[in-house]
Formats: sequence, structure tokens, C-alpha cells
Amino acid sequence: MIPKCMSTQHPDNVNTPFFSSSNEIGGEDEIAEAYYVFSHLGCDEQMWDCEGKEVDNYVVKKLLSRYGEFFNENKLGKELFLTLRVPNPTVEKAEAKILLESLESIPRSFDVAKLFYQEDIAPVFEIILPMTGSYRCIDRIYRYYADFVVGKQNKSFKHDDVTIAEWIGEFKPNNINAIPLFENMDGMLNAHNITREYLRDKNIDHQRIFLARSDPAMNYGLVGAVLMNKLALYNFHVLSEDIGVDIYPIIGVGSAPFRGNLKPQNIENVSSEYPSVHTFTIQSSFKYDHPTGEVIKGIEKLKSKKTSNPHEVDEKRFLEIIEKYGKEFQKQILELASPINQIAKNTPNRRKRKLHIGLFGYSRNIDGISLPRAISFTCALYSLGVPPEVLGLNALDDDDFSFLGEYYLNFQNDLKDALSYLNPDSPFLPEPIKNKLKYFEFTTDESHKEITDQIVNSCRKDQTDSIPELILRAANRRKFLG
Repeated sequence: MIPKCMSTQHPDNVNTPFFSSSNEIGGEDEIAEAYYVFSHLGCDEQMWDCEGKEVDNYVVKKLLSRYGEFFNENKLGKELFLTLRVPNPTVEKAEAKILLESLESIPRSFDVAKLFYQEDIAPVFEIILPMTGSYRCIDRIYRYYADFVVGKQNKSFKHDDVTIAEWIGEFKPNNINAIPLFENMDGMLNAHNITREYLRDKNIDHQRIFLARSDPAMNYGLVGAVLMNKLALYNFHVLSEDIGVDIYPIIGVGSAPFRGNLKPQNIENVSSEYPSVHTFTIQSSFKYDHPTGEVIKGIEKLKSKKTSNPHEVDEKRFLEIIEKYGKEFQKQILELASPINQIAKNTPNRRKRKLHIGLFGYSRNIDGISLPRAISFTCALYSLGVPPEVLGLNALDDDDFSFLGEYYLNFQNDLKDALSYLNPDSPFLPEPIKNKLKYFEFTTDESHKEITDQIVNSCRKDQTDSIPELILRAANRRKFLG
């Protein structure tokens, strides 16, 4: 069973869930969250993030001991799944050894589950590796676990002494599945080749892969992110047919159109845009900023969706549009960097996290200018009355719009959703964009516009005390933070 709805810990929610002890979800609240999304919302997978925070390697023990009756009937590792997202040592040097701690926790979780279920069930057997840039990144994890975590059990202390397994018991599972997460353009366009090389010497009948949606949008804009994902998905389909291994794509979509537009009311559009995606992420805004009944129905729809072949692509044309549109998008972002950063630092936190360095979409310098991570970045632009979806559109001509209408099915729908929160009077709206708005039908949300007027005025007067509250009021209108 390959899960279809992966609950994640992305902090894009406006509202705090009822089980959280503070506005920032973390620690023991995330244990309660995992139980809640399984038992009440109907998600069949929870991503457990080991990046950028204090890691709880006893999550399996806590879930089984606190919610034993539920997990006795819904087996963790067979019907419900817990998947670790670990740091990438190639990129995140400061957190590299957290990877080893996370891998070492997998056999301990197996022992806990075996005592609970009285049978061999691996409650954790898959890990997600972010920022995968080569096959060696994931191959090292696969081999480290098999050779050094499990492999050490056969070693003796001395030639006349017992083995480690005889001393403290067997280490199981024997192997884990490594899921590469591709986040930048080079990685995504080469993802199928990286995966091919990784699978070359392994007897594996299926492989899950993970495509980012938010950080490509941060780097290359809305259109660039969608086209990149479509190219990668098509290439994976070809790879699967070529090597005879079933590929199960995951896509990391949030509620803002810029980050995927996945919300309970938009299931059909998103699933039709990416028909070959098997697993969709259910981020915090999806879970907590909509009526619970609608959330449950949305998750049921996703779980009932049948995975099919991806749409055809025109690689040459895709790459041409990505390049020229992406350049204009990045140019406009750098021109807006100062107000983006001013608003972003006033954006309320919704998870207890530390920043980790990586892509443009994380925290880093571009031409000496620092930009926030994707959720704060998206929130800042919406708060200024400039939805990030509109940036870069002036690089596209009539033929491009016609082409996108054919290959990006929900282009008009996504822009319509975003443009309802456009403030045409915002001084931060690039002048060339105004001429492109004639291509789209939209109705302005006047309440949201009024709030963004106040935010803009506060910025101009450097009166920042009221900005955090105004940001939340605007986010409540949108039903997502960023």
C-alpha cells in the first residue's frame, strides 16, 4: 500500500489547531497532531520532520503508548505510515549527524512495534532526503543503514565473544526505502537520471520520488514551477516504462496558488493538473484553516483518485518559457526584496523551527540580497497586495499565454484565485504587470485590499507595531498564511 495523503508540518496555517498548547506547534503537540490527522482527518501518512528543530526520535513509542486502542486497529507501518524527513549531509553540514540519529532510531522503533503488535511490523521504513542533487546522496543513506546500522549486528567484540545481535537483539528492518526530494531546476530536470542510476544495482520493484512545488516557485515563479514539475513527472513516466520499476511520485503542494493551490475546495483541479502524482502533501493550512468536514471530504477525494499517465510535454518550449519568465520573475523579486524582508520579519511563526540554509527558496543571499523562506515570502507579497503569482507575467506574449492555456490546465483558475487578493493601488506592484491583467478575469476582495492598504501605509510610516495583526487579518481572508 502506497499512501496518498501525506500530512506535513509546513507552517502555512493562519489558525492554531485545538490541540496545540501555543501558537507555535512543536514538541508534544506534534505527537497529538500525528494521531489527529490519522484518526480524524483520514490522512494515511505523516511526514516527521527531523530538519531544523529538536528531533523527537521516540515518536513511535509515544503514539503506540498514548493511542494504543486506535493503532491496534490501524497498524502503523501497514495501514498508516510515518515517514522521516532527514537533513542532507551534503548540504546541511550543521545538522548532518541528525541523519545518523534518525537512522539509528528506526530499529528501536521496530522493537517497540514488535512488542505492541506481537509481530514483525516496521513502523518506519522510509526516509525523505531533501535537496537531492546526485544519486550518491540517496545511495549513501540506503547503504549506511544496511551496512552500518543493521550491518554492525553481525560483528563480535572479540573473536571469542558474542555478536552485537546476540548481545542486544536483532536490528530490523534489514533495509529502508530512500525517497529523493528534488527542489531546484537542475535536480528536477535531471531527477529521472539520478533515480535511474540509484536503482541500477538494486532489486527494487517500486520507488517513491518527491517533487517540490514551493521552492521552484520561489526560484522560477509560478509558471516555471508548474512546467518544471510537469517535465519531471513525464520523465519519470518514461523511466518507469523503460526500466520496469513502478514510480510513485509525491508532490509538495500548499494552499496558496503560488505554492500549489491545494485546498479542500480545489481537489479536482489540482489532481487533474498532475494526474500521475500518487501522493499529495496535506500541509497545515489545508488541515486547520477550513471547516473540518470539508477537510475530511477533500482528503477522501484525494484518496479515491486513481493515478494515471502524465500529460504530454513540449520540452523545448517549456524550457524557453521557464528561462525568459524566470529571469523577469527574479529581477522583480530582487527589486522588491526590501519590503518583502520588512513584512516577512513580522510574519507570525506557526511551528517551532530553526532556519536551514539551502535553496533560493530557503534563506540565502542572491546578489548580496537575503530573502526569507517560501511561506514567509509568499505571505509578505500577499500582505503588500502583490500576489507572487503575477510577477514575471510581463515576460510572456500572446503565443505564450495560448501555449500555457493548453499545457497548464489551471493557469486561468490559479491566477483568478490569486488576483482576487491583488491590490491595484499597491505602490509595490510592478508597472509592466498592470498591462498583463487584461488576460485574466478576477474580482477584487475589497476587505483584503483595505487591509493591505493599511499594511502599505504602516510600512511607509515605519509603524510596525500593527503589522503582525494586519498580516493575520489578511491571511484569514485568504485562508492561508503564505
